[in-house]
Amino acid sequence: MTTLTQDDKKRAVARKAIDFVPDNALIGVGTGSTVNFFIDELARIKGRIDGCVSSSDASTARLKAHGIPVFELTNIGELPVYIDGADEINHSLHMIKGGGGALTREKIVAASAQEFICIADEAKYVAKLGTFPVAVEVIPMARSLVARELVHLGGHPEWRQGFVTDNGNLILDVHNLEILKPVEMETAINQIPGVVCCGIFARQHAHVLLLGTDSGVKEIR
Repeated sequence: MTTLTQDDKKRAVARKAIDFVPDNALIGVGTGSTVNFFIDELARIKGRIDGCVSSSDASTARLKAHGIPVFELTNIGELPVYIDGADEINHSLHMIKGGGGALTREKIVAASAQEFICIADEAKYVAKLGTFPVAVEVIPMARSLVARELVHLGGHPEWRQGFVTDNGNLILDVHNLEILKPVEMETAINQIPGVVCCGIFARQHAHVLLLGTDSGVKEIR
């Protein structure tokens, strides 16, 4: 069996994701290294779609560089599909996202789509979430308060210094969280005053996972 590189697997799932893109529609586009490959593939069929709603300034810039129109979600109704990557994804298609800091906008666009397609290489497929730190977007004045509350939940928060989200907020990366019940942990973090959004995507999980492996792309539902 041929051993593929991680980038080979990312390219493969990016190409496969094109099968889920409907003609003459606006689609939601996420953020990250795997999504960058998807945007490049999307550019090949850009005449088939009306444009995109993007989850970050970085993805917006890449889409526009390919000549793909980008629209504001506030002016759009429901999207047929949202395509994004993951930092971790489990067998229930719950995810940890936010390594790139775009988690809040990603969650908003995902919630606006009829179908959420996750594209990832097999290194991201895990039995239990939590090895990858959970990003938490916080309002600046609440950073210390939120950090203390995250410690009470069993985590070890670390301020992502020098980083500001597209929304003008800060990120706390929470290490060593025991995420046995992802929906409950997501809810608990999001209820802390000052938290804008956390990077556990369990309530709004993926509908389909396209997983890049050495033996090809696996479709998991």
